[in-house]
Amino acid sequence: MTQDQGPETYGELNADVYDEWHAGLDPGEAVACLAALAGEGPAGPVLELAVGTGRVTIPLAARGVELHGIDASPAMVERMRAKPGGELIPVTIGDMADVEPATDADFALVFVVFSTFFFLLTQEEQVRCFANVARRLLPGGRFVLECPMPDVGRYTRNQNLEVHQVGLDRVRLVAVRHDPVEQRFDGHHVLLTNGGVRMAPASMRYAWPAELDLMARLAGLERRHRWGGWRREPFTAEGGHVTVYEKPAA
Repeated sequence: MTQDQGPETYGELNADVYDEWHAGLDPGEAVACLAALAGEGPAGPVLELAVGTGRVTIPLAARGVELHGIDASPAMVERMRAKPGGELIPVTIGDMADVEPATDADFALVFVVFSTFFFLLTQEEQVRCFANVARRLLPGGRFVLECPMPDVGRYTRNQNLEVHQVGLDRVRLVAVRHDPVEQRFDGHHVLLTNGGVRMAPASMRYAWPAELDLMARLAGLERRHRWGGWRREPFTAEGGHVTVYEKPAA
């Protein structure tokens, strides 16, 4: 990430096309699982880190869950608030690593979906996020992460170029460089149209499941579940995982 980029950069550059690019993602399974988890723990509000355009937030709130959110990008939050129900969800603009929503309440559940935790670009930021989540959880509260398994095998000479969309008037590419020492992916979404070229940078610092577990232990959280997806299927290291950490009740 260059010096003129911050945690808000990706959202600010992509808010107007984010929903279009991810239109094939059905949030239904995530929403059902998160609603069930919210009902299993202590009574209290729920916090989403990096709410984005409300892909999960809005349908989860529609189930009666009291939701709060944090996001670094005002443009993404503006998109969310333009959707039915999105204007009713309180969102704080800020860095999700700080976990500082505009409420004094502690939370029964904190969650971050769709690999977004890896947008925290250093191990220090990721460890800080775990610690701050633990600080804001109620006893017995849970921290839920959806993360992909890092697929480093797809990179030849630590680089990769993929075609994500081909249409009559557009081609969308993703070009990525891999830094195995820093566990970093630095890349660009490149949209080629008759009107020109649009580029949007995206960087991630991936972490392996064992590393996430250690971050949780450092924060005083205990792993309760690791599933292969939102249907609570067994984790097989194929594709990704949903992991649930819990703050001890005593």
